[in-house]
Amino acid sequence: MEFMSNLQRGLDEQKPSLFELLSEQQLAGLIPPSLRYLLAIATHRRPRYLLRILNSFDEIYALLMLAVERHYLQTYGGGFTENFYGLKRERVLRIKGGEAPRASKAAPALMREALRLKKRDVWKNLAIMVGLPYLKRKLDESYDIHIPQASIIGPQYNRNTLPPNATLRERIIYYYKWFLRNVYPSINAAYYFSLLAFNLAYLFDNTKYFSPFLWLVGTRIRRMGQADYRAIAIAEQTPVPPTSRPGTRPGQTNSIWHPATFLSVVYPRLLSSLRLLLPTSIFALKFLEWWHASDFARQLSRKATEGLDLPPPIVSGMPMKKAPHSISGDDNKTPQMTSRPLKPTTNTVSLSSPPPTQSPASPPPVDSPSPQPHKPTPPISSTSHLPILTVPAPTPQTSSLCPICLGAIQTPTSAQTGYVFCYACIFKWVDGVHERQEAFMAHGGGEERWGEEEDDDDDDDEFESPDEGKRGQGREGKWESGKGRCAVTGRRVLGGTDGLRRVMV
Repeated sequence: MEFMSNLQRGLDEQKPSLFELLSEQQLAGLIPPSLRYLLAIATHRRPRYLLRILNSFDEIYALLMLAVERHYLQTYGGGFTENFYGLKRERVLRIKGGEAPRASKAAPALMREALRLKKRDVWKNLAIMVGLPYLKRKLDESYDIHIPQASIIGPQYNRNTLPPNATLRERIIYYYKWFLRNVYPSINAAYYFSLLAFNLAYLFDNTKYFSPFLWLVGTRIRRMGQADYRAIAIAEQTPVPPTSRPGTRPGQTNSIWHPATFLSVVYPRLLSSLRLLLPTSIFALKFLEWWHASDFARQLSRKATEGLDLPPPIVSGMPMKKAPHSISGDDNKTPQMTSRPLKPTTNTVSLSSPPPTQSPASPPPVDSPSPQPHKPTPPISSTSHLPILTVPAPTPQTSSLCPICLGAIQTPTSAQTGYVFCYACIFKWVDGVHERQEAFMAHGGGEERWGEEEDDDDDDDEFESPDEGKRGQGREGKWESGKGRCAVTGRRVLGGTDGLRRVMV
């Protein structure tokens, strides 16, 4: 691919190929999800300390990359992943053609200093290397969350209307969603189209810039030469720490915890050590991928467990056996349950011994009342102490149906409790405007599973006439409609409708 641009012009050894630049971008794009995945695994073990970090991962990652990229731009002249591929960034000369080939060959060190990024150029490149990807990730995340609501639920349920007495925050959210719906798709399409156009122009040597953002800041990407490696070797030499100042103990300034020593010696070396961490992590990732994909790991684990004699498992919840009746005691006592699990026993009574004498006939036991069928009880709110409206949990026979509408699940969406519903049903239920909720709270809907509880509540209101109960305010103040909660368990859904997640089937 690098020879495509040399068909019409001479060979440029310092110009990287399109394949190198695309590989560098792919490597830079794999770092954030990999770190997020590792942080998510660690958060499962230490949620108390890492949950807030995981929730603010984009902001923390942007700040860390700002420090790392700034150090690499100032020291090596290129970004973190660009240095891995031996690339650098340099300014474009404001001359005809932007090239000075004779000066580059005669005095490469002087040309390197002339094309080196200045402080202002470093911050411009940081804006497109750190700020632009962060903004793109946040916009894509907001678009994926807010836009499917209107397309799935339909125009008949539209909450994107600005109330008459809206606050400043409501106005900002309203215009932000309007921007995501009407403007952002066009901006996103123009973003990718401009990248494609500049990539094709760079491939055929019609431009010196790989992307439109490099053209805006006047920077291009080049390969590193001998002068660059020589300058980097000089810059990586350990600076001599300052001598002891008057009034200080000997060797006090040589401590690594001293602020001056830490900022001048430890901090740069710590960031430069990431050059070794990146290829090491790539090798470890490929090794783990091979380990889990190959059959070698299974054979090794199978051979390791061949000689192990494992005891039989202890099954909890086995049926308990009843203790025998005491012959000499009172026969009317209720038999007690032993705490030992049921297991096969042998008869220890000798056949030669005489049979035991029968005790006098005892009066017939009094018939105990038959157990009543279990009544489902609704969950109780911990704040209002009111029962919460819920729907029956799905059974194995109805697992393919939505627990709310009892129809086939359309656009499967799960709550944080793990139950799956139709997206429109659970969205309206969490929002508190589902037809089943409104009918139940208006005392007009029939929730048969809570019928007996309603009868008990009606018996308590002796002062209320039968007609008045139907014309009253319904169940307001007596029940919670389930707004903001899971429709099956009644547990609160964190984040409201934003806490719902689509299920890919």
